[in-house]
Amino acid sequence: MEPVFIIATIIYMFSCACYFGYLFIQKSILQRMAAGLMMAGFALHTVSLVACGMRAGNFPVNNLHETLSVTGWAITAVFLAFYFKYKLRILGVYAAPLITLVMIAAYQMPRPVAQDPQLFKSWWLAGHIITIFLGNAAFSLACGLGILYLLQENAIKKKTRGFFFSRLPSLDLLDTAGYACIVVGFSMITIGLITGVVYAKAIWGRFWNWDPKEVWSAITWLFYAALLHERLTVGWRGRRAAVMAIIGFGVLLFTFFGVNFLLKGHHGTFTVM
Repeated sequence: MEPVFIIATIIYMFSCACYFGYLFIQKSILQRMAAGLMMAGFALHTVSLVACGMRAGNFPVNNLHETLSVTGWAITAVFLAFYFKYKLRILGVYAAPLITLVMIAAYQMPRPVAQDPQLFKSWWLAGHIITIFLGNAAFSLACGLGILYLLQENAIKKKTRGFFFSRLPSLDLLDTAGYACIVVGFSMITIGLITGVVYAKAIWGRFWNWDPKEVWSAITWLFYAALLHERLTVGWRGRRAAVMAIIGFGVLLFTFFGVNFLLKGHHGTFTVM
């Protein structure tokens, strides 16, 4: 379903353009067009992934192309959920370019066949992959909300309200939505790591193999666990929480890209955690 994938990517690009138009012109019709295009792209993207999975006979993460495609799909899914929940229209200015870049990167990647496709035929693995991707997508949006928070805070502190002040929501809404993203992301990756160790036991005979990806996945989990703990016990909110959300996403990116390409392990170059 390569043509469907390409069409979905083009629609995401148009959505991105509409969101940037909305940022500068502030016409609600541009925002509605952007959201409509995002949903249309998501629908076609879903069709493409389902067809890819049916053709391969397993969950479509057999190579980096498919992994990045699922990454883009997960970010879109979480963005749309938070869009309807919190009415964060301006978040599309961050999410749409991120999704578009991921899709373009996915298109550029080679499509080799997995060395052992049978490894991917497991419900435990499917649960692991879905929850991990959705969790990581939520963390990516938490990073975006952290960036928007810092921009709005800076705008408020200035004597003359700048470009972003009237275009961004309140600090309280940005902080609340960012916290919700981290709660959802942490819940998802917790489930993902549990299903992952069960799958590892079934395939390799051990729950834990000290694989670099496993170690860094645990580090990522501990980072966000500490962030949630400090918010609940010490009251980390506002600027500190925003900065930590951005740093956490950096740790997550290293777990995805850095570990895959710099360190060797049995996860290969096509998995997230």
